[in-house]
Amino acid sequence: MELTPEEIRLFVERPFAFVERTGIRAIELHPRHIKLGMPLKGNENHIGIMYAGALFTLAEVPGGALYLTTFDTSRYYPIVKEMNIRFRRPAATDITVELSISENRVKAIQKEAAENGKAEYTLETELKDTEGTVVALGKGVYQLRPMAEINEPAR
Repeated sequence: MELTPEEIRLFVERPFAFVERTGIRAIELHPRHIKLGMPLKGNENHIGIMYAGALFTLAEVPGGALYLTTFDTSRYYPIVKEMNIRFRRPAATDITVELSISENRVKAIQKEAAENGKAEYTLETELKDTEGTVVALGKGVYQLRPMAEINEPAR
């Protein structure tokens, strides 16, 4: 099952109400490369900068967006095993994040998932303000798993 660009955009921007409320927007959605943005407006904390939870969300969502544009969604699904964020600077503007993965790495991850029933991989992100300053660093550990295991009876 191949998703259309519009279906991918909706999955990224509106996967569920919490993410939709943040105003995340898919700026670029290409195989092995995505760019997302989040507005400051509506995501401010008590001192007028972007709320830490909003930044965390923007660091986590790209893993799913990259999965949707890159991996075979009829054969595999991702899960997040671990997510960390390091805040570096106050985020006082809209924020963007870009994430890319090489074709060779994708093939290696899919091969491992097919052979071992799962493949663990790490994705690192830089969240940047409108001036290009890195305001936070994200690091997510994901697993890619074969879709067939969803339909298998529990053991």
